[in-house]
Amino acid sequence: MRQVLFALIPGIALYVWYFGPAILVSITLASITALVTEATMLKLRKRPIAPFLKDNSALLTAWLLALAIPPLAPWWLVVVGTAFAIAVAKHLYGGLGNNPFNPAMIGYAALIISFPMPMTQWLSPQSLALNSLSFGEQLAYIFNQVLPNSLNLDGVTMATPLDTVKTHLNQGEPIDQILMMPIFSQLGGHGSEMVAIGFLLGGMYLLARKIISWHIPADYLVSLFVIAGAFYLFDSAHHATPLFHWFSGASMLGAFFILTDPVSSPTTPKGKIIFAAGAAFITYMIRSYGGFPD
Repeated sequence: MRQVLFALIPGIALYVWYFGPAILVSITLASITALVTEATMLKLRKRPIAPFLKDNSALLTAWLLALAIPPLAPWWLVVVGTAFAIAVAKHLYGGLGNNPFNPAMIGYAALIISFPMPMTQWLSPQSLALNSLSFGEQLAYIFNQVLPNSLNLDGVTMATPLDTVKTHLNQGEPIDQILMMPIFSQLGGHGSEMVAIGFLLGGMYLLARKIISWHIPADYLVSLFVIAGAFYLFDSAHHATPLFHWFSGASMLGAFFILTDPVSSPTTPKGKIIFAAGAAFITYMIRSYGGFPD
């Protein structure tokens, strides 16, 4: 678990570089909430506290959830989602090793269903934002939902690249015209593609250390590439390229850090391959035809 936390650092560092340090506040809030909730649940279950806190599983849940929600999310959203992930998705099922689903993703699902509006307020890359926020201004918004008088929320937040593509495609615009918008770069969204590369580097580290096997991340990315490629070849005017799907949204984070969860993923090579291919298919269907961008 500690090595997985280390592997997330390149992606987090690039996140801070392109979108500001607000994500560090979310990670800190989630980490504190996860450890407190973990200790509370262990005490209620009359289990030893120190050994379970030291396994870093609660911290990993906290980091993954924080990375999956907007960095300007209000503090209580981070706390509620993390506490739900640890208390309900993990300990209600018997603790680590018994949870059928990834706790961080159950926390994410609970948040996006219960609080859809704050889950859509993603920070613009600092180089593209109409107004960039200082660290103090980001803190003020996270804890008090207050922006400087000269700014408004639309000046510092934007739709994600995936959401932008889906919205404009539904309006009948061709994909080539959409991707000429300034929020897009060579591979995906401006800034977000570099964050994805950071998570890819972290994933390579996990593979090199044999902490995860290649089956799930490789099959997920290959399957997503093949599915997206088939749709792109069928109608290139209304479907993005496979590389865009690789480096947009949570593809890299999901491939190396979420789908590979040792508790909630399959254990046999064949099972991992089927699981990853199914996840890639669902990813593409949600992105192209679902109600959420990712």
